[in-house]
Amino acid sequence: MVNVSEIFKSIQGESTHAGRVCSFVRLAGCNLRCSYCDTEYAQHDGTEQTLESIVDEVRTHRTRLVEITGGEPLLQPETPILCNRFLDLGYTVLVETNGTLDIGIVQPPVLRIVDIKCPSSGHDGSFLEKNFSCLVAGDECKFVISDKSDFLWALAVVYREALHEIVQVLFSPNMVQLSPAELAAWIIEENAPVRLGVQLHKLLWGERRGV
Repeated sequence: MVNVSEIFKSIQGESTHAGRVCSFVRLAGCNLRCSYCDTEYAQHDGTEQTLESIVDEVRTHRTRLVEITGGEPLLQPETPILCNRFLDLGYTVLVETNGTLDIGIVQPPVLRIVDIKCPSSGHDGSFLEKNFSCLVAGDECKFVISDKSDFLWALAVVYREALHEIVQVLFSPNMVQLSPAELAAWIIEENAPVRLGVQLHKLLWGERRGV
């Protein structure tokens, strides 16, 4: 059984897959309380579902891309099995995780999107250091940037760990506090080896849930 917050079909709003039609399986429960969290409802509320019922619901969407997200999906021991069920059916599988737990429990060809928390989140230092050595081509690292201090901190991590030589690195603005244009200007000024990311679903639909 897996504790599920919601399952829905939408446009992938983040990552290098932004713009694609995607099925989302949002699992409930999280071990962090980020200052800018936009899915607080997933921290607690959820419904127990079998793996089979989850897969059956996603199959009705007729998509080929599925993201397992949260909350923090790696808190649930069934997550790797769920990923494998979708892989066996020919899906491209994304898992978005906050990097505080061992990402090695989900292995390629699952594509791991690792959200490394900046200081403004209140959880800088929460990242499990050994996860840096687990990253491979196809994985992505995301930093949510709220201010210039976050930007400089994140850029230092990118260079220290040579992340840009291993994975796709995305800097995304916390759009409540920082405009995409301002973040873009900093990236340009520093010739930062990263990709600018925006929450495309929010540009399309605002703060609606289930999109």
